[in-house]
Amino acid sequence: MDNQCNLPPKPKTFKAFIQSRYFLRPFIGVVVGAVAGYLYYYFVGCAGGSCPLTSNPYASVIGGGLFGYFIVNSPCTSGRCG
Repeated sequence: MDNQCNLPPKPKTFKAFIQSRYFLRPFIGVVVGAVAGYLYYYFVGCAGGSCPLTSNPYASVIGGGLFGYFIVNSPCTSGRCG
């Protein structure tokens, strides 16, 4: 059984790339993840400093952004592969 992904070709110009789903989906995932990471820091965060991810707002935003990117860019959840 051949598991090939049928992806559309990548855009050739920068403007077309910015407007394509190759850029928009991951970008939106990173932004939503970063906001969620900051909200997690603000409402749940560790005040004592013993939690490395939730005691620092920068680490929470970066971690949330990465988490959002990996969720949106996962080939298992995007429906790209069968």
